[in-house]
Parts: sequence; structure tokens; C-alpha cells
Amino acid sequence: MAKSETSFNLARTPLYDLAIAQKARMVAFAGWEMPVQFSGLKQEHETIRKAVGMFDISHMGKFFLQGKELLKSFQSLVPSDLERLQPTQAQYTVLLNPQAGIIDDIIFYYQGKDETGEQHGVLIVNAATTSKDKAWLLEHLDTASVHLQDVSLEKALIAIQGPQAITSLQPFVKADLSVMKAFGHIQTTVLDSPAFIARTGYTGEDGFEVMVDSAIAKQLWRSLAETGVAPCGLGARDTLRLEAAMCLYGQDIDDTTTPLEAGLGWLVHLDSKGDFIGRSVLEKQKASGVERRLVGLQMEGRHIARHGYPVLSEGKVVGEIASGTLSPTLDKAIALAYVPTNLSKLGTSLDVEIRGKTYPASVVKKPFYRSPNRL
Repeated sequence: MAKSETSFNLARTPLYDLAIAQKARMVAFAGWEMPVQFSGLKQEHETIRKAVGMFDISHMGKFFLQGKELLKSFQSLVPSDLERLQPTQAQYTVLLNPQAGIIDDIIFYYQGKDETGEQHGVLIVNAATTSKDKAWLLEHLDTASVHLQDVSLEKALIAIQGPQAITSLQPFVKADLSVMKAFGHIQTTVLDSPAFIARTGYTGEDGFEVMVDSAIAKQLWRSLAETGVAPCGLGARDTLRLEAAMCLYGQDIDDTTTPLEAGLGWLVHLDSKGDFIGRSVLEKQKASGVERRLVGLQMEGRHIARHGYPVLSEGKVVGEIASGTLSPTLDKAIALAYVPTNLSKLGTSLDVEIRGKTYPASVVKKPFYRSPNRL
């Protein structure tokens, strides 16, 4: 992307100048100018799998929520039972439209009640959908009892990921990170300043996401780099999440796909909660089954199936690729694709059309790679 293309319309995170100083290659992503790679995609990918790296994810949407009826009000917007959450626990879930299509996938972090009885939570959403999500929330939450504060531009967010994440981050954090469980989170201090830290990520590895003020984020980024934590870009983040079969909004899931079609049935809690937007559609799909599913595919050979490529069975187009890459860890071409349910069984042989030619693939188990370091 030429420099002139990035100079006017794209937003920049507080860590932009540091990325430039570290020779990052920048690209346009979701309205932001973001680093796609520093040392190189494969090297950054392997660094996360074997050691530790850090990502600037400050472009993501960040909302603080509070109110005495916060959980009750938010329950009606998602298929997951948030009232099961204890303070310091989090839930990956989805916002649904009336057709049970996915407006966005999100993480809701429940912080508990304060001395006045107000419930508090943190909500992290995708960068490309921040404005859409905010409007949807304000329209459907009981704003008389729930207050939403958008801190997307006020706070920076750094993801420290990999088997050495805890030893790399701990020197800068007051709290003991070792006692945090997966999807746990705390309010603590980083570099003696207030911080929100969650043991979550988007790489399939153990790691943390740290939300702090912009000035502290710059200090933390520099400090981590000085101790050998490698800066990593969106390219490696994408190959890492795809190996772990984590969905990317806008490719693998969108407002035309339901969580049951997308293999996210584990976050749909029909039996333990009341009504929510899209419930009736999911009840019907649960009863009768879905017509299509998001499956994992492994290509024969190294031909890469890209987003939108047709998937064929016996010469007829039956679906399409959602995401695809050459897995650096497995050294195999892998993909996620929507196919009819009757073709979703493990071992099913399919073909993918790539630039006018068809290449064989087979349905395989997800995730493609499961890290031994994951909690």
C-alpha cells in the first residue's frame, strides 16, 4: 500500500510511531493503518508458538459497562448465559440479530458489583464493527439502568502471546499473573499505572491482553521489546488464529451465519437462560438441524484456498471457502469452508476451485493445531 493511500483516511493507534521505528510494513485494516508484519510472517508465527511476541490490537473497540441490571439487560442480546459468570470471569459470545445472524463476536468480561450494587463489565469488540455494535447496544440495552462508556480511542490494547508470555509480562505487573485462569481478568497496575489484564487472546496460545492508557502502552511496548519480546503483525495473527480454527468476523462469520452453522454451538445456552434476540431461529435449527456447517479442510498439496473460492462435490459447487492459508506450523494448506451438512463428515472428499482449476481437499477435525501450552 502506497504511503499516499494511508495518509488521510486511516486512523492510527498510539503505537503507530513505534511500529514505524521497528520497520513494520503497514496496511489498511478496518479503517486503521496497522502493522501486517515486522521481521516476517513465518518468523513471527513461529515466535508466538515457541516463545513470546506482542501485537498492537488498540484498534479494537472497547466499552465499559455498568448498571444494577447490567447482566439481566445484556442477557437478551446474546445466546450465552452471562448470569453464570463470577467476578473476574469472561465469556466469548456473539451479538445476534432477529434472524440469529451474527452481528459481531465479542468477549464480555464481568467485573462484579461495587459497594453501591452497580455491576461492572468490559466489552471488547471487533474494530470494523465498533460503531455498528455501539449503535446496536444503545438501541437494545436498557439505557435507563445501564451506562455504556466508549473508551475505544482513549485506551490502548496490547496482546502478549506465547509460552513465555507470563514470564515476559510479570516484571511489569503488580499482581501475580500465575493465579489467573484462562479467560480470567483483573484490575491491577502496569508500570505503576492502572491497567486491565485478561488471560485471553486470538492465537491459540497462552497469553494476556493488557488495556492501559496510551502513554503507558508506549512505555510497556518499549519495555517488552527491550527484554526480547518480538513485535508481531496482523499477518501472523491471522495464520495463528486459523490454525486454532478461531473465526474471523467478516469472513468466517457475519450477519447471515448463525452460531450453530459456524460451529459455535457451545456458546448457545438454550436450556439455562430465557429469551434473547434470535432464540426462536436457534431453537428451530437445534430441533431440525442446520443445512450447512463451517468445516475444516486440508488441501492435498500446497495449493492455498482463499476466501470466496468455490467448494465442489462431484463437479458441482456446494459451498465456498471462508478463510485459508498455508499453515506455518503444519506446513499444510488449511481452510475453513461452509458446506452442506451432509458433506461435513470427517474424511469427506471435496474439491476447491483455484483460478479455474480444481484441487482435492478433505474435511478434517478442528482445530487444525492445538497448542500444548494452552491453558
